Formats: sequence, C-alpha cells, structure tokens
Amino acid sequence: MIRIGIVGSIGSGKTYIANKFGFPVFNADSEVNKLYKNDKICFKKLNKIFPKQIDTFPISKESIVDTILKNNSNLTKIMKIVHPLVRKRMKQFLIKNKNKNIVVLDVPLFLENKMNDKTDVIVFVESKKNKIIKRLKRRKNYNPKLINKFRKLQLPLEIKKKKSQFTVRNNFSNKFIKKDIKKILQRIL
Repeated sequence: MIRIGIVGSIGSGKTYIANKFGFPVFNADSEVNKLYKNDKICFKKLNKIFPKQIDTFPISKESIVDTILKNNSNLTKIMKIVHPLVRKRMKQFLIKNKNKNIVVLDVPLFLENKMNDKTDVIVFVESKKNKIIKRLKRRKNYNPKLINKFRKLQLPLEIKKKKSQFTVRNNFSNKFIKKDIKKILQRIL
C-alpha cells in the first residue's frame, strides 16, 4: 500500500486535493469533528480539564474555540487528548484499507506529529497567500486569532515543501490540479 500524505498551509486546499486523487482518504479534521460529536470518552477527558468551558455533550465547536482562545496552553492540553484518538482512528482506517493500492492521508500536522513513515509519498499543496486568505475569510467559523494559533504549531512552509517529493500548485482550477495529480500517480505507480 502506498500512503500519500498531503501537507501545506491552512486553507491551501489540502482536503480538496486529497479527494481529487480518487483513493480512500483519511481526513483528520473530519475525525476530530466526529470525536466532538460522538465520543463520550473524549468529552469526559476534556470536561475533566475544562469543566467550565466544555460542559455539554456533544461538544460544540464554539466551546472548543473559546477554550483555545482563553489561554495559550489550552490548545496543547486539548491536543494531548484528541491527537492519540485521531492516531488510533488513522490506524483503523489503514487496517480497513490495507488491500488498497493507495490511501491518502489528509492530516494537518502530519509531519509535525511525526505521523509519516519513511516510505510515504509527501505531496505539498502550494497556493498563493492572497487566495488562501480569501478562502479562509469565507469559512463559517473564520477566526484570525485561532488560525494564527494553529499556524504557530506548523512547520515553516519551506521545510514542508523541502520534505515533499511532489508539489501540487493549487490555483483553485480543476484542470491544472487534475494534470498535476495524474503526473504524480504515473510516477508513483
């Protein structure tokens, strides 16, 4: 099984690109949302640390955002609970898809959390900064303070690009993306 890890900046279109490969995709952001909605163990652990902020199940995104913005160390505390659960779900995804030729891993902190193997094919999604900002501002829960907190956790883009074997230039035009992905798949298959 070939594992393709998608990396890039927040808002660069990693999820969009991941889905364009046409293979099973593990989307970490989606898994986090499922944890907040469905996982009572996750809720109990977060509630124990943040009883005033995270006090109802399912966990609302607003309560998570408020908790993160309230104190600089809160994001780290949340990550210590959520990341092992996401890692476990990724392992389950890989087991479920072990007979597939290729799987795509859309994990925002893929390299930072050392979730990659040496044999993984890393694809860097490159987008223009002004287009990224425009897209982020269109998001329902757009919060520049929150985005900056997440950016601080990420490796510099130059390092992510350097660690990648391929680059997809996401100009948000389907035609060019399909061409780049086709070239990547031809090279790795």
